[in-house]
Amino acid sequence: MDFTLGEELEAVRDLARQIFTDHATQERIKAAEQSRAGLLDASLWTALADAGLLGIALPEDAGGAGLGVGGLAVLLEEQGRAVAPAPIWPVLVAALTIAEHGTPEQRELLPAVADGTERLTIALEEFAPADPAEPRCTAVRDEDGWLLTGTKAVVPTPSGANRILVAASSAADGPGLYLLDASAPGVSWEHTQTTTHDSAAHLTLDATPAQPVNDGDGDGALATALRLARVALAAVQVGVAEGALRLAAEYLAGREQFGRPLATFQAVQHQLADCYIEIDALRVCLWHAVSLIAAGDDADSAVLVAKWWSDEGGLNVVHRVQHLHGGIGVDVDYPVHRHFLWGKQISGTLGGASHDLELLGAAL
Repeated sequence: MDFTLGEELEAVRDLARQIFTDHATQERIKAAEQSRAGLLDASLWTALADAGLLGIALPEDAGGAGLGVGGLAVLLEEQGRAVAPAPIWPVLVAALTIAEHGTPEQRELLPAVADGTERLTIALEEFAPADPAEPRCTAVRDEDGWLLTGTKAVVPTPSGANRILVAASSAADGPGLYLLDASAPGVSWEHTQTTTHDSAAHLTLDATPAQPVNDGDGDGALATALRLARVALAAVQVGVAEGALRLAAEYLAGREQFGRPLATFQAVQHQLADCYIEIDALRVCLWHAVSLIAAGDDADSAVLVAKWWSDEGGLNVVHRVQHLHGGIGVDVDYPVHRHFLWGKQISGTLGGASHDLELLGAAL
């Protein structure tokens, strides 16, 4: 298969790379990590919105550019390469799910997502043991709609989010997605810091009013959200791994031992080659899944393969790169540690490698 980017996606890549290079400096990343908002640089978010990148994947009738999951993957790869502090994947996964399954009233939110004035987040995970596709958070029908009760774990970047997509199960309809206002009655947060220094939070709902995101196909909205989330995380991981390898190549070319650059040592070259091969595998699996989704084909197995590679191969790369940096790799004033932290976080999100293999085995 030829996964070469077309002209439009190349333009997206180049624009995103320029914005992340200009805005995601080490000083600003560090400032975002230390802020209450977590991984959110407001100036970067505004720049992405002004450039049209927050709407790049959204349909044209929702104020976007209509480039779909391919545009999302390109944008997230560039974010991962720069480990840029912006909650792109939860916002756009939520928005794309609403674009596909939401009611006309819910879809009216999307132009504001594209221009950066509306932020969403998505609550898919719960405390272990739990399968995101079978949430224990409950949805009960009420006279005026639905009421949600339960706890969702590690909701990404809730600070400033206006609305939340929540996975919950009802006795009548089974698992599904529900949209609720972040300031609705019964909403409470317990803030927690993740490996990436995001200011995430555990969300507790107590008879909180919500609207179903459901176009009549049962758990279709939740299945779409999980599919998009796995692809999005795999795309970020490709960028994270590539950024880590680039830092390693620069460091090893400039650092000398026994009168020779470290990059000329055979054992080091083998480690770098292993990283390169794993990144190529990550990219092929990612774009195979993206191509199937874009074509409207059955992509579930390909998505799980891509997510498994991002968990297993991505973690291998950032771990190897950390090792190749020696002592400086654990110096938090040197940037490579962020790639390791992001890679580690992604590798455990939505269940991690073992869970992905279990799901893949069941699917096959």
